[in-house]
Amino acid sequence: MLRFVPFVLLLALTVGGCAPGLGTSRTPAPPANPLLQPESEAMDAEVPGPFKVLFETTAGDFVLEVEPELAPVGARRFYNLVRHGYYDGVRFFRVVPGFVVQFGLHPDPEVSGLWREQRIPDDSVATSNLRGMVSYAMAGPDTRTVQLFINLVDNTRLDDSGFAPFARVTGGMDTVDRLHGGYGDSPPRGEGPVQDRITAEGEDYLASEFPLLDRIVRARILPE
Repeated sequence: MLRFVPFVLLLALTVGGCAPGLGTSRTPAPPANPLLQPESEAMDAEVPGPFKVLFETTAGDFVLEVEPELAPVGARRFYNLVRHGYYDGVRFFRVVPGFVVQFGLHPDPEVSGLWREQRIPDDSVATSNLRGMVSYAMAGPDTRTVQLFINLVDNTRLDDSGFAPFARVTGGMDTVDRLHGGYGDSPPRGEGPVQDRITAEGEDYLASEFPLLDRIVRARILPE
């Protein structure tokens, strides 16, 4: 004998629920940005060995060759920053002809604020700050974070102050020499940007008041 299911019951089954095992799918959450998690494992991967990094900039390209044995702690930090795109969009905010090119403050103030206190212990100085060598900027012992400088000349006097080179420019030093240095050093020695304002305001500050500063378009680790 045929039995009729009331229409109201069919409607309730259709609207109010789903058949067992037929749940709605959820869009997976996007992966967390490692740059917003400085202390995560993703930002502390071991360096596989010597490696090269291509910097594509608004003044041209240059290549850094990193030698971890020179400064293993600094090389490890740099390796993880580059592989997660930290330096993309970063400006060369301190260009002092006859001295150094300095960079590393992120265009996003949130990222800069997070990394400002992520200090790493010092490496021993294993080689000299000659032209083309790359070291971390610092404000005393064990204060290295993310800022780097490229020596434009032989700055051997920096060796005794603990600046430990970990990489060298192996291609495109002419590009480094072309980076805009018209603003000079930071005040009071020059008319360049103030670091605290870069950290607090990011790219908005630099683009509006120092538009001629060159920047990194992309930095990437080259295949072996």
